[in-house]
Amino acid sequence: MRWRRRRAGSDRPVQELRLLAVDLETTGLDPQVHEVLSLGLVPVDGLTIDLSGARQYAVRPTGAAGVGHSATVHGITDDEAAAAVPLSEVLPEVVAALEGRVLLAHFATLETGFLTAACRRAGLAVPDLVAVDTLELQRRILRRSRLHHHSSRGELTLSASRHHHGLPRYRSHDALTDALACAELYLAQVAALGENLTVRQLLR
Repeated sequence: MRWRRRRAGSDRPVQELRLLAVDLETTGLDPQVHEVLSLGLVPVDGLTIDLSGARQYAVRPTGAAGVGHSATVHGITDDEAAAAVPLSEVLPEVVAALEGRVLLAHFATLETGFLTAACRRAGLAVPDLVAVDTLELQRRILRRSRLHHHSSRGELTLSASRHHHGLPRYRSHDALTDALACAELYLAQVAALGENLTVRQLLR
C-alpha cells in the first residue's frame, strides 16, 4: 500500500489513476459496534469502469443481534445474513483488490472506518487507505457553481448527486449497485471539474 501513498498525491492526470469503488451495507454507522453485511467492489481504470472486475460479497455478522433494524434500509434479512460467509474470509480478497488502487466511495469515511476496524479484528495488516470521496467532490462542485460554501445534506446524497449530473436513478442500498453508482458519479464529476484535473487536485 506504500505505492499508493507515495504516488496518489502527485501531479499525474486523473486519467492515470486506478481506483476501486467500494460500498458497504452495514448494521449501523459505528465501525466499533456495528457489522458489515455486504460489500460491493467496482474497479475504475482511469476513466473506464471495469465491469468484468466487479464483485459482491454477502457477509455473516458475528453478533447475536443479527441485522436488527438495519434491514429496513438495505433489505437484507437475518436468514440471508446467516447463510453468508464470515467477513474474515472475505477481507483478504478485498485488501488484495485494493492493492495499487485508491479507494473510491460516497462518504468514504464509512468505508475506510469499517475496513480498518475489520482488518484489526481479523489480525490483518491495516491497509494504508487513500480515498477519493464523491460526496466531497460534489460539495466542491456545488460550491463552485453557486459561489457559496454551504450545501444541504439532501443535495449531497448519492442519489441527489447523480441526479445533479443527469445520471439515471438506481435502487439504493444494494452494495454492488451503489458501488457502480459511485463509479459513474465519479466519472461525471471529473468531467465537471475539468479534463486537466490532476490527482493532487482530486485528493485535496
